[in-house]
Amino acid sequence: MTAVELRGVGKRFPGVRALEDVSFSIASGSCHALCGENGAGKSTLGKLLAGIQRPDAGQIHVHGAAVRFESPRDALRAGIGMVHQELAFCENLSVAENLCLGALPRRGPFVSHAEMARQARAQLAAIQADGELEVDRVVGDLTVAEQQVLQIAAAVGSGARIIIFDEPTSSLSQHEADRLYALIDRLRARGTTCIYVSHRMPEIFRLCDTITVLRDGRHVLTAPARELDEGALVEAMIGRRLDQFLPPPGPARAAGDVLLRVEGLSSPPRFRDVSFQVAAGEVVGLAGLVGAGRSEVARAIFGLDPDARGQVEVGGVPLPPGSPVAALRAGVGLVPEDRKRQGLVLDLSGQENVVLPILPEVARWGWLRPAAARARVEAAFARLKVKIPDLTTPAIGLSGGNQQKLVLAKWLAARCRMLILDEPTRGVDVGAKAEIHALIRELADAGTAILLITSELPELLALSTRFLVMRDGHLAGELPGGADQAALMRLMAGGA
Repeated sequence: MTAVELRGVGKRFPGVRALEDVSFSIASGSCHALCGENGAGKSTLGKLLAGIQRPDAGQIHVHGAAVRFESPRDALRAGIGMVHQELAFCENLSVAENLCLGALPRRGPFVSHAEMARQARAQLAAIQADGELEVDRVVGDLTVAEQQVLQIAAAVGSGARIIIFDEPTSSLSQHEADRLYALIDRLRARGTTCIYVSHRMPEIFRLCDTITVLRDGRHVLTAPARELDEGALVEAMIGRRLDQFLPPPGPARAAGDVLLRVEGLSSPPRFRDVSFQVAAGEVVGLAGLVGAGRSEVARAIFGLDPDARGQVEVGGVPLPPGSPVAALRAGVGLVPEDRKRQGLVLDLSGQENVVLPILPEVARWGWLRPAAARARVEAAFARLKVKIPDLTTPAIGLSGGNQQKLVLAKWLAARCRMLILDEPTRGVDVGAKAEIHALIRELADAGTAILLITSELPELLALSTRFLVMRDGHLAGELPGGADQAALMRLMAGGA
């Protein structure tokens, strides 16, 4: 039986052809992967099915009936829910209020907070997360990983028979990802259809029965997962062979002078007494489970934590606490974990976002020099192969992967001597990931000091010259370059 059928579906945005003449079907009770490079149309297709956007051409059939959704509520009534790559909540409301939005339980004319809490706990229990999220916590205080868990609970708790997962593990630890895999297995066992969008090859082959590939908005192939391997899938996605998208580490490079020195950095209860240093030409991997304090340390170094205490020096010069401007002037750049809330001004154009850190360099007497700004932006975009219709295209109109490249381009244009990269390849395809890895090595070879945070241990192992491991808000130890994944995991989880 067919759960979803697409017939000649098309969708265009100003200057962008997101989908054109896409036709394929998805079997009921299956886990069906949507794969492709950033900008291939995967997320757009998911949004069409979830009622967030409407197609310009073609038809969508759900369980045999033609549908045209005017809103996500229409899609939900038809039994379709979505777990988004980019998290969307009312951040000033509690976990319970977010989970019950649209159907707040009432007692007479008033909202029943007790019943709302009960319903929220039941939704969290459905994905076995009732013990890790308090329903009265404000969502804005949750980590990205906790918000991802909350979003999954909302989709599952809605009773949807078709659930679209758009990069659901992008901010989850391996333990949390394994729990999600088990949940998807249980959903399939009871007949739920799962549409799975991911760039992570192992989880695609672990979870999915069938794989559909999109390239440049067009349908390339739909085939059983057992008939493909990673090489064939990558070639279908990018239209060319990619021999390695996680190449082994290159020859060891000699570190230069110490560029970043951190002494006794603390911000209780997030982290405490963190001390380390990073030399020019080093890529120091900061490892740890989700919640260990890695991102919080990165933000404090860049001056984004006004409560942080301790010493941060760049090139021997102390940085005043709580001053991102001082960090920027010292040549420090931060690629944050959450690109939409912390890395970009979404309503500004690609060019405007990139020139924000370098305005004094591309202006004269307070006036922007358009030619100078454009030259810096075009050079950064060419280096990262950013796919953008025009430099004036708003950042909000780009795919998630190209938004990520835009954040990186901003610091390339700024020519930083110290880069803090927090999940730099989150939500990017395998081709873009290879390009970013090559860029990190190129920057290190040129003498840039890099502090790398990533939840993907193979990526951390491939790129880092040595490792610092955080656990429960403090540095648990250091491992040399060449350490294996088992040694890192033991230290991250509390072993020797």
